[in-house]
Amino acid sequence: MSEPIPAIKKFSDLANPTIFLGLTARIVPFLAVATALMFAFGLYLAFTTEGDYQQGETVRIMYVHVPAAWLSMMCYSIMAASALGTLVWRHPLADVSAKAAAPLGAGFTFLALVTGSLWGKPMWGTWWEWDARLTSVFVLFLMYLGLMALTRALDDPAKSARVAAVLILIGFVNIPIIKFSVEWWNTLHQPASVMRMDGSAIDGEFLRPLLVMAGAFTLLFFTLHFLAIRNEIWRRRVSAQRRLAARMANRES
Repeated sequence: MSEPIPAIKKFSDLANPTIFLGLTARIVPFLAVATALMFAFGLYLAFTTEGDYQQGETVRIMYVHVPAAWLSMMCYSIMAASALGTLVWRHPLADVSAKAAAPLGAGFTFLALVTGSLWGKPMWGTWWEWDARLTSVFVLFLMYLGLMALTRALDDPAKSARVAAVLILIGFVNIPIIKFSVEWWNTLHQPASVMRMDGSAIDGEFLRPLLVMAGAFTLLFFTLHFLAIRNEIWRRRVSAQRRLAARMANRES
């Protein structure tokens, strides 16, 4: 029989990889089910609402494009918080979280770029335009790829974590640029229309499926993120065991 998972008495207990693995083993199945249900409900709403009088059926791309764009920025923000955990608090799982989030952020950013091009062609008459919003999101995608390459290029995990954390925090300046680019510069994108001080500018018929799909994408991210963290913890444990076995073999020879 497997040993019982130690009780979590305080938040800092999650720094223990064994406790974290036990917690994720319990919550990931519920997250996966909730994600599937949210996607089913969101897609039902997305395909049963009427098309927009101006954009027609292409408005349905919004239900994938907007959540993907939100997640691309949220994912990097989580990486920035993890970078602080690495440099300031020396949290043992902080760099694991950042490394696990990078491929997910790259995937969501790529999805946002592709769906944005598909949506932009009929609306703007072009697949791509080097305006502030599009360019800053493309830079974000390159940053994700660069961080992924960096963490794989350095053999020393501790050095890789510190260097990646510094670069993540430097690159975080791009997030407010993406967010406020439509207000600072003249771009093809419209200003914020969902989260505004005076209320959403989107009709409720379109807002409801958009929010449900945003919730579904968010649950999908956390499900995949927890799974990726678990895989990285196990990968590091296996690597540590291999290094230990290699050192013991060298001593015996």
